[in-house]
Amino acid sequence: MLYSSVTPADKRARFRERLNSGELLQLPGAFNPLSAKLIQDHNFDGVYISGAVISADLGLPDIGLTTLTEVALRARQISRVTDLPTLVDADTGFGEPMNVARTVQEMEDSGVAGLHIEDQVNPKRCGHLDGKAVVDSDTAIQRIRAAVDARRDPNLLVMARTDIRALEGVDAAITRAKQLVDAGADAIFPEAMASLAEFAAVRAAIDVPLLANMTEFGKSELFTTRQLSDVGVNVVIYPVTLLRSAMGASERTLEFIRAEGTQQSAVGTMQTRSRLYELLDYEGYSRFDSSIFTFTLGDHD
Repeated sequence: MLYSSVTPADKRARFRERLNSGELLQLPGAFNPLSAKLIQDHNFDGVYISGAVISADLGLPDIGLTTLTEVALRARQISRVTDLPTLVDADTGFGEPMNVARTVQEMEDSGVAGLHIEDQVNPKRCGHLDGKAVVDSDTAIQRIRAAVDARRDPNLLVMARTDIRALEGVDAAITRAKQLVDAGADAIFPEAMASLAEFAAVRAAIDVPLLANMTEFGKSELFTTRQLSDVGVNVVIYPVTLLRSAMGASERTLEFIRAEGTQQSAVGTMQTRSRLYELLDYEGYSRFDSSIFTFTLGDHD
């Protein structure tokens, strides 16, 4: 009832343990707290909080328009309702190294288990679009060092994302990944890999957990968990999948209402009221009410 009974510290510790287990962890992207509950109910390993999803939810393109305050608030709202660890997209850290340090502590206070900082020029672009640019190695390293130095809980996962593959090729991505690990990154997120062979090459070059982004309509093929596991990937995210699914269903329902004058044709594909109430734990709230408000007023003038 209400929020998760698992503390952020415990979530971080468990996330670290799972990352060290050698399993491939699946983290679908939540577009709101309710979808995070759904992810947990389907027994996934964690919840991803995408910057692109937060932007889209605000009606904005993913071009660095969101603020630290907006992202930290959504991270807190999602993290507090699930027992699962959450990994949040912290973009470029929202500024210079001191801003990165503040970002880390704000996200830590929001209850996330981890965050990733990328090496794009600020303001950033969606990682699977053309026209993005990356910073030089020194700047990228400073961001990760600032992030690592700023965290107060040593179990908070600081992941480094590099977007250099799309600009300079996989060899440059491997070089950048090694530099970021040396700077203290706990894990590496190489964005827009073109093949399993490229993931395997990055895996061979580093000794920290490796993340794969399986976003639809992007630069990467949608590889299976077996394929990713076989090349040594440790975490796979599906950042925008649920939002796209929900928006696609919403568009179809609106089309039915406009064309037919009723939503009846869409009702069969909707989440039922009973299923929604189950996710929200209406029964738990009802039991709480009954256990607290057990008195009667009696007869009084």
